[in-house]
Amino acid sequence: MLETLRGTIAYMREKQILHKLGVLISIAIIAIACFILYEMLKGLDTDDLYEALRETEFRTILLAGLCVAAGYFTLTFYDLFALRAIGRGQVPYRIAAFAGFTSYSIGHNVGASVFTGGVVRYRIYSAWNLTAVDVAKVCFLAGLTFWLGNAAVLGLGVAYHPEAAASIDKLPIWLNRLAAICILIGLVAYVMWVWAKPREVGRGSWTVTLPGGPLTLLQIVIGIVDLGFCALAMYILVPDEPHVGFVVVAVIFVSATLLGFASHSPGGLGVFDAAMLVGLFQFDREELLAGMLLFRVLYYLVPFFISVILLSLRELIVGLRAKRVAAALQRLDDVAKPNGTQGSAQGSRSPVA
Repeated sequence: MLETLRGTIAYMREKQILHKLGVLISIAIIAIACFILYEMLKGLDTDDLYEALRETEFRTILLAGLCVAAGYFTLTFYDLFALRAIGRGQVPYRIAAFAGFTSYSIGHNVGASVFTGGVVRYRIYSAWNLTAVDVAKVCFLAGLTFWLGNAAVLGLGVAYHPEAAASIDKLPIWLNRLAAICILIGLVAYVMWVWAKPREVGRGSWTVTLPGGPLTLLQIVIGIVDLGFCALAMYILVPDEPHVGFVVVAVIFVSATLLGFASHSPGGLGVFDAAMLVGLFQFDREELLAGMLLFRVLYYLVPFFISVILLSLRELIVGLRAKRVAAALQRLDDVAKPNGTQGSAQGSRSPVA
């Protein structure tokens, strides 16, 4: 049966069925989200929205911004962990932090984060003699940390408060709790699997040794802390009334984020927003939308602009250094040529003498 499954997967890859299916799923998610968003935003009072934005206290925005900054700081350890796991410990934290921050903030906004983030990482890590295969391994392990963290947050959150997930997927509460328990069982099984002995995935030079049990637990903690800070930022920005617990907002936030990720739309635009509006239906629409807009500014736009500026400065510095090196080499070459000519001339006279 295992051979049949492998043959089926190989056939689907050969015919690009999996790729086409993924594109169709993304289009379907975006189309459904756009329809829901259109229905929920009909009759939106822009004056009330503007008023809700104006009434948001500066300290609230500042506190949410600090949570976003803490989330991005935690996110930098995705790359640091991955680099240590593949044996590239010579790359210092500052480089890993720079690559992690810029790749994720640009990938979040541009879309297709696996590709765009990989390109940014390769541009930075290639200066430290990392190959394209090394960068692909870093992307894989960083993504694994992300998914392990999501599985832990969703599993624990939905198991504790299945009504939060039911507000989005419209499934029975018992079914959501059962799904959450299955996720947690799968997570525990994975930890036990990698704890038992070293595990590898991939073939040839693409082989990646999965982190062992203790390191996998560290991965899960990193992912939980990252998502926790981001969810806390969203929780701070949603309206105070009616009161909704942090766990509810966190479950809905993570679910909306994953739907946006699955759609491959830049920043989950439309999909994330529709899921949040559906899940947090109890809030005033204009006030909730104001909080979501502020979150987008803090989590997506501000880091994106900072990343573009940092990458531009880096390219400028690298370009200037390359010009200086080229000029220095040219001067050495100019100095060496007359000496070399003179030396050859003298050498040609010595046999005659």
